[in-house]
Amino acid sequence: MKKVAKFGGSSLASAEQFRKVGEIILADTGRRYIVPSAPGKRSSKDTKVTDMLYQCYEAAEAGNTYTDLLGKIKERYDEIIRGLGLDLSLEEEFQKIEVSFAEKAGKEYAASRGEYLNGIVMANYLGYEFIDAAEVIFFDQEGKFKADHTNKVLSNRLKSLERAVIPGFYGAGPDGTVKTFSRGGSDITGSIVARAVRADLYENWTDVSGFLVADPNIIRNPQSIKMITYKELRELSYMGATVLHEDAIFPVRKAGIPINIKNTNKPEAEGTMIVQSTCRQAEYTITGIAGKKGFVAVNIEKDMMNAEIGFGRKVLEAFESQGISFEHVPSGIDTMSVFVHQEEFEGREQAVLSAIHRMAEPDMIELESDLALIAVVGRSMKSNRGVAARIFAALAHVNINIKMIDQGSSELNIIIGVKNSDFEGAIKAIYDIFVESQL
Repeated sequence: MKKVAKFGGSSLASAEQFRKVGEIILADTGRRYIVPSAPGKRSSKDTKVTDMLYQCYEAAEAGNTYTDLLGKIKERYDEIIRGLGLDLSLEEEFQKIEVSFAEKAGKEYAASRGEYLNGIVMANYLGYEFIDAAEVIFFDQEGKFKADHTNKVLSNRLKSLERAVIPGFYGAGPDGTVKTFSRGGSDITGSIVARAVRADLYENWTDVSGFLVADPNIIRNPQSIKMITYKELRELSYMGATVLHEDAIFPVRKAGIPINIKNTNKPEAEGTMIVQSTCRQAEYTITGIAGKKGFVAVNIEKDMMNAEIGFGRKVLEAFESQGISFEHVPSGIDTMSVFVHQEEFEGREQAVLSAIHRMAEPDMIELESDLALIAVVGRSMKSNRGVAARIFAALAHVNINIKMIDQGSSELNIIIGVKNSDFEGAIKAIYDIFVESQL
């Protein structure tokens, strides 16, 4: 079996963690292509190397001294190298970084050096070939990832290599300038490599044993999810579940490659398997619950709205004209509500309201702020009757008023709107009725 294994920052934060990772990799000959992140926090009071690099570059950009901070970053790597007993020096690499910072190479270059250096250490430790991601992962002039070109070049490069280390998070633009994915982008790199080598499995190693049904900061010891589909994962990731970068799904989804979320500190745990489709029923009616606070509902009323062709387009165009994207648009015969991020909306609310009045001529507009949206997601929901009724009952039992409910045509998820102050209580109530009552 051919596997790609990506390891997160917490898995590579120290020499001790590196050794755990090495044992995991060498325990399975199928783990042939490794994607490392930059070293993460060694403790809650520690700083991630990527954040240290950002601070260092900001000082360089402002014309302040940065050599001491760069020296602290070097010491982090030297500490790992010493702990692993490696005959390796990163002196030349840090000299290049110092010069590049002085020449204002850019924040993306600075941020990428954590993964780049960790890739060199990892390749040396394992005895694998090191491949600079800037040579095989490409972005266009606007910073958009070039998937097909990358897949062609990377596939050809890895075809003749039995084992290799490709650092995560970054690639290069047309002129060779380093470009990065958004934070957490090493997950995406792992997915890109898995597609390029036509892997049988993409393992994503982190500090948790897979996905949980709900946020452990809200639910004490929530149940884990053994299997989840790409579609379910997209819904949960979009609404705040953060174990895996949501964009990491697309390359492997196209190739039909499953993802296994695993725990570096508990490698024996089965974790969560992410698949394109499955005939296996979920353990519970729902697969997971996730949500976000901080939304505004723009409630619009107009008599005979349903008979007015183009009314919805005009309303949404008012938001578009101010550069505001919407989250959900539940509607009735004479009513329409548009849910948007409050932080994004507040500074432009009057411009948006004026545009709605001008373009759509509504009878009334009301705003309701400080709302939260909760997604209840599950592939088994469509085959179980009364899911929405059970949600209503659970929230009514704890005296939580529902501000909005919206169900997609796929019947894969139900979105509920509540007050910010009811967010945690709503998640607990939903979890209790669908999970705790089934145990």
